[in-house]
Amino acid sequence: MDSRLKIRAMTRDDVDVISRAFGAQGWNKPASQYEIYFREQTRGRREVLVGLWDDEFAGYLTVAWKSYYPPFRKAGIPEIMDLNVLRGFQRKGIASGLMDEAERLIAKRCRTAGIGVGLYPDYGPAQIMYVKRGYIPDGRSISRHGRQAAYGSRPIVDDDLVLCLTKDLSVAKKRKRLKK
Repeated sequence: MDSRLKIRAMTRDDVDVISRAFGAQGWNKPASQYEIYFREQTRGRREVLVGLWDDEFAGYLTVAWKSYYPPFRKAGIPEIMDLNVLRGFQRKGIASGLMDEAERLIAKRCRTAGIGVGLYPDYGPAQIMYVKRGYIPDGRSISRHGRQAAYGSRPIVDDDLVLCLTKDLSVAKKRKRLKK
């Protein structure tokens, strides 16, 4: 990992910083969203990881310990959610660093990590990254708000239409040990 990248837990002071940073690039990310994330983090329901590049906010992701996606929730699979890196900081390894830390945290509690990825072109880089990291489809079709698409349905293609993926973190640990 590049020494310019630091990853830490979200603090209360980050709420407005994150909202303003994404607002400046035209993304609708209200402070209220991050206030909820921070409260959930203080209650142990969610981890919010913040990436800093040369001590400047660059991106974040969250880990929901109880997924909203029913198959993950039923199986006790934590879900990595809402991975976002500011445009000016993309292609520097920030998303990968955030994912590394999220997987490390999840591996302390569970052997499987879950994630949902959008299906339109803006999500292409994320789709590629997740596959390269060893995530595979969970085999339950695409879903919207946790409901699986049925044959013949016409889903709306937006940020809420996702393909859910999982990664066996115990296999990833074994591979890392074998490489050493």
